[in-house]
Amino acid sequence: MLHSKAPSLYVVKTPNEFTMNKRISNFIQKMVATLKTSYWTATILLLICCINVASATVDCTTVLSLISGCSNYVEFGDPEPVLGTACCDGMASMYRVASDSVENKRSTCDCLLGFITMYNPNATAVARLPGLCGVSLGFTIDPSTACDTIP
Repeated sequence: MLHSKAPSLYVVKTPNEFTMNKRISNFIQKMVATLKTSYWTATILLLICCINVASATVDCTTVLSLISGCSNYVEFGDPEPVLGTACCDGMASMYRVASDSVENKRSTCDCLLGFITMYNPNATAVARLPGLCGVSLGFTIDPSTACDTIP
């Protein structure tokens, strides 16, 4: 008498099926991350088009490109930026640009506050960026800051 069983390949996943499912999962995760990045980029470009800082040495394009490395922290609160990351490198560059002159500092402030006002991100997260990166911009990133009075 011949005993036959249905092949177990249909019940138990083979290593190839597992690998394929993992690849599909990774692909979907990458696509979602790309869409989030695209949304962030589109928002920044829209903001750049809308903010006009008259006679400013520092333009908002520069300021917003410098904080673009902080987008995950600002949007999701994680990962917290540390020295050596793109976020903190951008904040250090922003410090160098802003500390050039009072006008640059005020322009940087105007751009950051315009970003908070128009995009409405987590303002607390944006305000914490300089401290997390060990940088002092010489003003508080807060919607109530009067940028034109910064010394």
